[in-house]
Amino acid sequence: MSAERAIARLSPDLAPLWEALYQRFSSGRAVQRVRVGPLTAMQQAAVADLLGLARLPGEYATVHLATIDSALREIAGCDTRTALEYRSGPIPDRSAERAAAMAERNLLWEWLTDHDVVRAQPALATWAEAMRRNGLIAGSVSRTKTELDRALRVLHELPGTGVQLPVFAANVLGNPHALDDGSRLHTIVVRALTALYDAQPPADAIGLRQLWAQAGISDDELSSTVLTAGLPITDGDSVVGRILRTCADSGLAAVLSLQQLRAICRVPEVAETVWVVENPSILATALTRFGPHCPPMVCTSGWPSSAAVVMLELLSNAGAKLHYHGDFDGEGLRIAANLVARFDAIPWRMTSEDYLSAVGSEGPPAGRMTPVPWDAELSDHISRSGIALPQERIIDRLLADIAP
Repeated sequence: MSAERAIARLSPDLAPLWEALYQRFSSGRAVQRVRVGPLTAMQQAAVADLLGLARLPGEYATVHLATIDSALREIAGCDTRTALEYRSGPIPDRSAERAAAMAERNLLWEWLTDHDVVRAQPALATWAEAMRRNGLIAGSVSRTKTELDRALRVLHELPGTGVQLPVFAANVLGNPHALDDGSRLHTIVVRALTALYDAQPPADAIGLRQLWAQAGISDDELSSTVLTAGLPITDGDSVVGRILRTCADSGLAAVLSLQQLRAICRVPEVAETVWVVENPSILATALTRFGPHCPPMVCTSGWPSSAAVVMLELLSNAGAKLHYHGDFDGEGLRIAANLVARFDAIPWRMTSEDYLSAVGSEGPPAGRMTPVPWDAELSDHISRSGIALPQERIIDRLLADIAP
């Protein structure tokens, strides 16, 4: 008689023993004994018959594996593990499966932490850690990675250019409803934006609209503007080209709306270098000092509006090198990191040396700091001092750099 047939002919009352053995073997740990029970009288008799016991083992019994192996070798010519596989198929290794699942999850979170979008804007690191604490979506690594990848594609394209959210979602994800309020992806992206802008989670629909507006989504074409100086562009005889040339020749600032910028039908020819600043006071002082000789400048006025994003895209696509300087504080570094990531802007006088050489013993608070990719020690220096360094404090250095 084959071993498999011999095992199949054993008493069905041995089922609790087989189940206990299967659970222990599939745990992946070494098995020396197994405790089984509660057992009925018939089940106790079946165990006693299998093992050749002189008396019933009792309602709960501890059986040594060596004893079971010996009995099964005599009956079927195989050990306990082989007998179990005859009955139930291959025995899984749950310990190895758990270890493999843990390794897969760790790879997922490492992928998120090391993603180019997160590394380029370290303010997103707190969001990545929060996503890790939240765990997997529906317990699935692949589903979680798919959703996070979609969120990262969205974040890579922000700030937006003032389009409506459904249009933006269609352009980036191919589905106008992908970022509908209430969807899981919408929730993930909103959490990322609150980390990026160091903002409180929106409490209502108004707060949510304001957050998306800050990210350049759904801005009004007329209220979204950008401030420029000394920035003539070659765009035929367009309205924008005439405005910029007239203002540059007159030593005046130009304020362009999103509507005007969208009227540019082709990428213009522009200056090789454009200086981008965070605060209007820098641009105003440059105009006062240089007048019609003011070099090409763009002011973002904090986080860039949709109009500013379109302007910077036009300049970057036309080949201009954007040199950016902002405030040395938490918000200023986050804005700078965003522009470096979004437009490949070059940090301008934004190193640890620049900060340490100009910061005094007093000043406004620096706020929550996050690292920046181009200077690993900069945020630590500002955190230790706790003092912000506004652009206006080093305005002479900035203007000396850009002097015509």
